[in-house]
Amino acid sequence: MRSATIDRMKLVFIYGPVASGKLTVARELGRLTGLAVFHNHLVVDAVASVFPFGTQRFVKLREKMWLDVMAEAAEAKRSLIFTFAPEPSVAEGFPQRAVAAVEAAGGSTAFVQLRVPAAEQEQRLVAPSRTEFGKLRSLDLLRQMQEQFAASERAMPHARVIVDTSVVQPPAAARAIAEALGLPTIQ
Repeated sequence: MRSATIDRMKLVFIYGPVASGKLTVARELGRLTGLAVFHNHLVVDAVASVFPFGTQRFVKLREKMWLDVMAEAAEAKRSLIFTFAPEPSVAEGFPQRAVAAVEAAGGSTAFVQLRVPAAEQEQRLVAPSRTEFGKLRSLDLLRQMQEQFAASERAMPHARVIVDTSVVQPPAAARAIAEALGLPTIQ
């Protein structure tokens, strides 16, 4: 796969609720465009191996690592796809700080929102594929935190592209995102 280095870095910031298909769609978009996929759980899992999830040190280090990767990629003019689940342990204003870090190095950010109906989300939550990373798999916890998740999602910046992953399959979602954002494709 060719490198997705261009004259101006683009951060494709894919967000959505738990089990909305963020990583699946991001991987499809990466295959289609050659962009690197920076899955948030890579950092979450690394930091959680040292500091308990949600603690002050965890939150601080997780955000620092996310932003450092984004800033370095922007400086290198290396476009990437970032996956993100808005949730209450993320410090308020993180998406805006991500935009600022990318813009400071001359890059741009495009937000993509994935949606999934609650019934479909609950079915997906228990899928074996969710064990690859330390992803939420508890229906009880999902239901208990649903309003907090929804509030975190409402605080997100406006998305340029919105995809309902219960009706649009990942390859079609990736093509729609690439087209809407004007991303060159390699396939």
